[in-house]
Amino acid sequence: MNTFTNEDQEPAPRGELSLRLIPGRQDTNMHGGMSGGWVTARMDEAAESVASRLAHGRVANVSMDSMVFTSPIRVGAAVCFYTKLEDIGTSSIKIHVEVWTRNLEEEERRKVVDATFVYVAIDEQGRIRDVPR
Repeated sequence: MNTFTNEDQEPAPRGELSLRLIPGRQDTNMHGGMSGGWVTARMDEAAESVASRLAHGRVANVSMDSMVFTSPIRVGAAVCFYTKLEDIGTSSIKIHVEVWTRNLEEEERRKVVDATFVYVAIDEQGRIRDVPR
């Protein structure tokens, strides 16, 4: 689901900007595009940073819903990761992540993928614990 601004009806990201990167050639797959694994790992990092802050400590990723890439990410493009808190349970935190890019030769930004990540708060021994309120 895209969010639109009031004036121009252009798609806009949901959530807050949590991570912004400009990937290099070392992050590409064998065909020269950005690796889906690289993007997924950065999405996890962005969501985990929010979940860790909310949990006041360690968290573990327990699930991620499906991802559909709608556009390639080119080397040199600005890649922005937006996070939005969806829910906090007793021990779990659900965070939605959207990835938007702006390629060097284009004015418009575009949403390339989104997914929802679920984390559980864990203690130093790896046991599930409550999320502080």
